[in-house]
Amino acid sequence: MEALESLCESCLQAGASDLFLREGATPFIRLGDQLHALETAPTSEDLLHFLWSACGAKPEASDHDASFVTRSGLRFRVNLHRQLGVRGAVLRNIKTQIPSMEDLGLPVALLQKWFSRPSGLVLITGSTGTGKSTTMAAGLEWLNQTTTRHIITIEDPVEYLFQENLSRFTQREVGADTPTFAEGLRRALRQSPDIILLGEIRDAVSASTALQAAETGHLVLASLHSSSAAEAVERLHRIFSPEEREDASALLAAQLVGVFTQQLLPGLNQKLFLVGEHFENQAATRQWIRKGGGTELVDFMQNSQAPENRSMTTSLVQAYRDGQVSLEVALAAAPVVDEFRRASMGISSQAFSTVET
Repeated sequence: MEALESLCESCLQAGASDLFLREGATPFIRLGDQLHALETAPTSEDLLHFLWSACGAKPEASDHDASFVTRSGLRFRVNLHRQLGVRGAVLRNIKTQIPSMEDLGLPVALLQKWFSRPSGLVLITGSTGTGKSTTMAAGLEWLNQTTTRHIITIEDPVEYLFQENLSRFTQREVGADTPTFAEGLRRALRQSPDIILLGEIRDAVSASTALQAAETGHLVLASLHSSSAAEAVERLHRIFSPEEREDASALLAAQLVGVFTQQLLPGLNQKLFLVGEHFENQAATRQWIRKGGGTELVDFMQNSQAPENRSMTTSLVQAYRDGQVSLEVALAAAPVVDEFRRASMGISSQAFSTVET
């Protein structure tokens, strides 16, 4: 159907992650954490009827998950649903073109060092829609081009399809290929992996299994919803019951490689601009991780002169000084506005040096 093909192409051209359709309503797309209406006609009943049929859903279905491939080869993961009796759909673009870490503006040298580790836990964190999956995919694609590894991904849904080069990929989707993240991770340990990508740490079981996988000699890359690197440590600390917390935190302190937290901000060039904060786990940080993070980690990132450690305030000031984002955008994203104002005027003792990539 031409109308659906056109909407899917518009989603791709805009660089959107999701396309939202509802019968009788204007289609929307998601760019980062923002929703934007498309300048097109409202979604017709015929379009959704066609999509229902193309996805193999029964006409009376109220919930249905499937995949959809356009005539031009674009792949989408589709959720069909009803709300107040009206049919709707959310289509997520499954990408095969994976951007490089350089193109994304990531701290390349740091992440390449982390992704080259033989074992341990690397956390990529941020809010929904900040590009965590893209960052992990870029890192895996770099490995695919440079090393021979067996890489197992466990995702909900699969967001990128890897074309095998030097590495071999086993891509598993929660629901279709394995019942849960925790079960998929547990089974992955029997599949001779070198690297495991865990789409999201959602509960104590998946967190515990990820740490055990790291402890037994595997590199685990996992995403976690958190607004800061210190909060990521605190969340993992709290995810365990009081009875489990001491042992789990000790294991986290021993196995954590580092935490990278990212935001996507509206740039002055009309494109989204990535800013991040990160710390590499070392002797000084292990004691704070055992205690659940806290202000010590925040101060450590803010005051450290080492390129492995960088606060969000430092990155925001650098982005503002370099003309990448406006003052209003930087202030809105700053963890502490007063600290950003002081740092942008050079009052902070922190040296705002650009991380080499």
